[in-house]
This record gives sequence, C-alpha cells and structure tokens, in this order.
Amino acid sequence: MTVVVDTGVLVALIDPDTREHAWAREEAARLPVPFLTSEAILTEAAFVLARDGFDADELFAMAESGVLIVSLDFNAERQHLRALMRTYRNIPMSFADATLVRLSELHRDCRVFTLDADFRIYRRHRNNVIPVLIPEE
Repeated sequence: MTVVVDTGVLVALIDPDTREHAWAREEAARLPVPFLTSEAILTEAAFVLARDGFDADELFAMAESGVLIVSLDFNAERQHLRALMRTYRNIPMSFADATLVRLSELHRDCRVFTLDADFRIYRRHRNNVIPVLIPEE
C-alpha cells in the first residue's frame, strides 16, 4: 500500500498540541513509508506550522530521512489538476487537495492519510471512491 499524506496529518505529526496528534502518530507508526505528497502540501504545512510557532525543519528532516517524498510534477500533471479543480469548484477544491487526488489516481493501491472530510466527497478517475485514513468522527 502507498500512503499519500495531507497537510493536516503532517502538522499533527509535528505539533503535539493538535487534537489529532496521538492518532496521527499511532497511524503513522503502522503505515509503510515513504509517504508521498506534493510541494503544495509542504507549502501549506510549513505555513500552518509557522503560524503555530514551529519551523519547517521537521518537514525537511522527514524528507531527508526518506519518510516523505514529493511525488508530483506540476508540469506533467497540470491539465489533470486543472480539470479536478474545475470539477470540484463548488466545494471548492484547493490546489493542494487536487494534487493529492491526482496522486491517488497515479497510485492505484494508495490511501490518502488526511484529516479533511472533503476526501470522502472527491473521486478519482471521476467516479471511484478514494480510500482514506481519517479519524473516526
């Protein structure tokens, strides 16, 4: 199984004050690495961490240790990303979310590791449910 990781989970893994910190750490310990993500997700995570008083060093450490890999090329995928954002403009879909939906399309055996309930609405390849790892509500 391939794991595609979202912003909220990265923040929760690093910031012990988040409500989802324990859940994220427990799930991450059980999952195979590396986790795949996009530069857009890293940008969001660095912003949220900085807002909460953390720097991005832990994100770099995760990448340097091989736990986290940026695995999406904007130039190669921009048409797909644009189409996804058009399809879900009523939600609206963020660019970062579009990158994860696209990664889920490129990695058939993946699960999206997220805190974002919108991933229960999004579909890959137009009509297929995206498998998610998300806290129970």
